[in-house]
Amino acid sequence: MSWETYDPSLAAHDLVQDLKWDPALRAQFKQNEAAVLDRYPTMRAEERRAIEQRDFRALYDLGMHPYLGGQLSRFIWGNDAGHGAVEASKRLVASLTGAPLEQP
Repeated sequence: MSWETYDPSLAAHDLVQDLKWDPALRAQFKQNEAAVLDRYPTMRAEERRAIEQRDFRALYDLGMHPYLGGQLSRFIWGNDAGHGAVEASKRLVASLTGAPLEQP
């Protein structure tokens, strides 16, 4: 999770930017994540698996940019200005540290 391991070639970076700017893609991502991930043929198998398994530690180990990883967590777990953003942050930290996530 350091700048030494940052890999700008990860397709996940493109995914996050596309989700950021395309509301229709965000809606599709929520309904059919696999179909959206299929749009990124250069995505490595381990990169895709980390997204599907919500393993942000693996994503960061592969070279995910920390800022974009935070954005991806909000697209996955909630992006509203209230509970969803807090929940996304908790789940991101739990994924990174391997800590169990307390259930609400």
